[in-house]
This record gives sequence, structure tokens and C-alpha cells, in this order.
Amino acid sequence: MRDANMIVRDRQLVIRREMDRRDISLKAVSLDSGIPYATIVSYFPGERDRAPATMSGAVIYTLLATAALPVDLMSLLLPNGFQVVKVPEGIDHDEVEGLCRDYLATKGKAHCLTSPGGREISACEQSELDAKVVRLRAA
Repeated sequence: MRDANMIVRDRQLVIRREMDRRDISLKAVSLDSGIPYATIVSYFPGERDRAPATMSGAVIYTLLATAALPVDLMSLLLPNGFQVVKVPEGIDHDEVEGLCRDYLATKGKAHCLTSPGGREISACEQSELDAKVVRLRAA
């Protein structure tokens, strides 16, 4: 098995590619988190041949606490099957109902003959449904 530090560094590069795809600037992450720009660049370098610096627990805490990066991106640092989920301080049952209805509608469409996988759930539908379950669990 590969060294855990190397796995996390590889995932930091994946996060950087996703940040670029979503137009999340390193400068914005720096400003939102209060972490110096040069430090953010060291964690999320743009060059594929440059190894990222190892992120400390304090940096991960800061990025989550300040919401400088979306939790789905921060979840990429975790082992497969784990997710960062913000736990609500109160339960809004109307919101939960809306999330449930949204999940059920999406699942119903995934079983439609005209969906990408026909009656089976395709990979893209699986990702969308998984994301909806995460939001439900967080609600």
C-alpha cells in the first residue's frame, strides 16, 4: 500500500484540478481562509510535476471552518467512502421534506427507460443520487 502522505498529496492535486474546473481561485481561498497565498499555492500547485506540501490538521480545520473550499472538495482528502458533512444546528423539517422529494424524483427518473442507463442506475446518476443522500444525512 502506498504511503498515506503520498495518497493525500495526490488528492491535493485532484482538488487543484477541480478548483480550476470550478474557477475557484487560489487567491480567493487565501483571502477567505486567512492562509497566506504562498502557502495555499504550496498545498495546491498548478504544475503536475510539483509535489504539494503536506497539509496539517490545522490547515484542514481552517479551510473547513472558513468554508474557503467546498466540503465536497475537502472530502477528497478522506479515504473512499468517507465524506465531510456539516451537521446542522437545528432540523428544518420542511427542508428535509424537500430534500426527500428531490431524491425520490431523481431516483425515479434514473429508472426511466430513457435515462442513460435505462432501468439501471448509470454512473452519472449514481453520483447525483449519492450527493443527494449526503445532503439528506446532513439535514
